Amino acid sequence: MDLFSSLNPDDPVDQHSARKEILALRDTLNQHAHSYYVLDAPSVPDAEYDRLFRRLEHLERLYPELLDPNSPTQRVGGAPIDAFESHRHAVPMLSLKTETDSESSGAENFDTRIRKELNLEASAPLVEYLAELKFDGLAMNIRYEDGKLVRATTRGDGEYGEDVTHNIRTIAQIPLELKILDPKALTHASIPKVLEVRGEVYMRQDDFQKLNERQRERIAKGAKGERTFVNPRNAAAGAVRQLDPRIAAERPLSFFAYGVGEVIWFAAYNAQASAGGAQTSQDSQGRQDLSSIFKTHKSLLDCLKAFGFPVDEHAELVKGATGLVSYHQRMGQLRRTLPFDIDGVVYKLNDTALQQKLGFITREPKWAVAHKYPAQEELTTVLAIEVQVGRTGKLTPVAKLAPVFVGGVTVTNATLHNQDEAQRKDVRVGDTVIVRRAGDVIPEVVGVLLDKRVGDPQPFQMPSNCPVCQSLALREEGEADYRCTGGLFCAAQRKQAFLHFAQRKALNIEDLGEKLVDQLVDTGAIKTLPDMYRLGLSALVALDRMAEKSASNVLRSIENSKSTTLARFLFGLGIRHVGETTAKDLAKHFGSIDAIIQASEEELLSVKDVGPVVASSVRTFFDQAHNVEVVNQLRACGVSWVESDRSAGPAALPLSGKTFVITGTLSRFAREELKEKLESLGAKVASSVSAKTTALIAGESAGSKLSKAQELGVQVLGEEDIDSLLSVG
Repeated sequence: MDLFSSLNPDDPVDQHSARKEILALRDTLNQHAHSYYVLDAPSVPDAEYDRLFRRLEHLERLYPELLDPNSPTQRVGGAPIDAFESHRHAVPMLSLKTETDSESSGAENFDTRIRKELNLEASAPLVEYLAELKFDGLAMNIRYEDGKLVRATTRGDGEYGEDVTHNIRTIAQIPLELKILDPKALTHASIPKVLEVRGEVYMRQDDFQKLNERQRERIAKGAKGERTFVNPRNAAAGAVRQLDPRIAAERPLSFFAYGVGEVIWFAAYNAQASAGGAQTSQDSQGRQDLSSIFKTHKSLLDCLKAFGFPVDEHAELVKGATGLVSYHQRMGQLRRTLPFDIDGVVYKLNDTALQQKLGFITREPKWAVAHKYPAQEELTTVLAIEVQVGRTGKLTPVAKLAPVFVGGVTVTNATLHNQDEAQRKDVRVGDTVIVRRAGDVIPEVVGVLLDKRVGDPQPFQMPSNCPVCQSLALREEGEADYRCTGGLFCAAQRKQAFLHFAQRKALNIEDLGEKLVDQLVDTGAIKTLPDMYRLGLSALVALDRMAEKSASNVLRSIENSKSTTLARFLFGLGIRHVGETTAKDLAKHFGSIDAIIQASEEELLSVKDVGPVVASSVRTFFDQAHNVEVVNQLRACGVSWVESDRSAGPAALPLSGKTFVITGTLSRFAREELKEKLESLGAKVASSVSAKTTALIAGESAGSKLSKAQELGVQVLGEEDIDSLLSVG
């Protein structure tokens, strides 16, 4: 008879007893969930699991102060969030070099490179690799601190990803709290202080079919806004990027772990290992080299499995090119029978010390490679070739196709990239063409079946004028693309310019969506960016499906956007080659918009990571009088940001030299918003608390960082202190 066999879900209990019972229930439920979802071996009947679950819910309702975000009851999804916050990865999430050759040459190329890098003679023993499946899902970084899940982040651009913790908590296969399930698989009998687990979020084929069946039932019942999904990857991506975790909880997601990011072990382990003669290479924060913890990549996977993570059983140790070729071939044959989608396999050098020795080239590890299977291809007919105009004025020829199902979706358009590519492939209207699509890659025309061409259709020629505004289309020297010279006068560019300016990472005008921008531009209500700030209620109410309340919400969003940061404003202008990171670098370096407008190319080149292309693009943008006029008019409309006197240097900012850490849930600020406001005042916002931290800003449910701050005597500020902190500027 177990500890809970005599309990009814609603039995009363005092707080002290409740605390002990809650901890025991959580541990028991987590063990049962691991058996069911990871081992596929249920340890108790569903009815018993449900009884224990209801008991835990009852106790947490009785004593809400004992509720923990990592409780099994929280997997069902909490309250919706307003937006995704951006977080910097402690260790960059690198991409893999991709081999797309045949099964033999792709594997042989990798083995040859590895042997050459390791200076191995032909007579040297075969190299040992760990070969894994390449899942068709979303890469995820899941961070645990003191054994508890604190954050889950998408890959993003490799340096920054989006915080999707609220949705990742709903995945039953992912432990909310680490436990050592198999001590024999560990070379150290402890849980790390920090462990970042990396893996793939995906959706099984059977779960995908059930989801679509459920969606079709909802559609049949007249549910608004519902749709079916075209493939498991898109369904998984949609679930992960839901703002409402309750929706994500309804969509069955799965997870495979295959690596780690940052790992920091407790000092006690480091001392113990050193005493035993082990090498525990580490930095000042206790972050260790993987090779000092895991001798092989296989042992790393065994460790993750021991901590409760699902690891794919198809991973194998193989030797030499022959072993890689065999694995690629066998998994290719097995591919159609797998319960989930893969688009290739991954080869990794198994010895982690050798991984460290080889290191990286640009943003790719030298010791691993993705070997994809051939992309899916189909035949279809070109119905027309149209030219699309992008936000920056780029003219792109697009083949309009007879609908064809390829790579999991119905394709009706395929890019021809530019005139050179279209002419090289000699794609003409009426041609039968091969269309390729793999994963989320934009469909493209691979080639033309010339023997099926009928008559003598005209070759494609890029128009000399923009198809939208009729302005001259020019091709810059050394450029492959033609561009419209109409700038903000081109309706196609205007619409995209408004949407870019209003996006979350720029001015963040929440209620200014694509359909509204279409109407405003098409009716002539707005022609330049400053026109948005001159809109009145009557102009908005006159638009289709725009009631007075909705119009008021739009005006309020526009008004709120007037207070921003220089980096956001600069990014929002849509200067070619100036992304979010470059905009931050320019703002930090120059301190004011006027200094950037007046900067020479030589001065621009002195900015971190700004090269000749970016410098020329910025200079060209501000050399256009109408662009400077847009900036001046926006300022006249009340758009403002914190600027500093460039000559005074960074010390002129009121919070220069101060470091803050933000933790917990804030009711009035999104973390990224508060971070930007602090940085605009000269402060540094760090991810972890140290003795050098000026203050910790703690919201509700602050965890280990609050304890660390109190331990170090670091000042702790509440949400009520934020206004006075920001008012120093």
